[in-house]
Amino acid sequence: MKRALAALVGIAFVFASAGLASAQTPAPAMKPEEKKMEKMEKKAPHHTAMGTVKTAGADGIVVAGKAKGKETEWTFAVSDKTKIRKAGKDVTAKDLAPGDKVSVRYMDEGGKMTAMTVSASAGSKQAAKAKEEPAKK
Repeated sequence: MKRALAALVGIAFVFASAGLASAQTPAPAMKPEEKKMEKMEKKAPHHTAMGTVKTAGADGIVVAGKAKGKETEWTFAVSDKTKIRKAGKDVTAKDLAPGDKVSVRYMDEGGKMTAMTVSASAGSKQAAKAKEEPAKK
């Protein structure tokens, strides 16, 4: 009986030691860019802006909308980490067109607004074109 109890305690000790050893294994190292993005996300809270695209280029977009009841314009920087979707598809900032309605989730980093995600739908100009074309046929 004492041997069985000693064996059971020994087995429990081995499993407990293995669990502690695996819990102390360090997390995989992050790339420097990932560390920088993680720090920025912790420092700067995320904001959201909604409006229409005025201009779009490879490195940024300008959006017109309302903030606190007043017409305003925002200029967002776009990086390779920015996720941009239009009509359910992944696109680049260059694929956005003036008049597209967008919702931009961004971080304000000391006055520089960097877009984290951009969700777009076709603007009223494109919707009007789509309505006119079937009528022409």
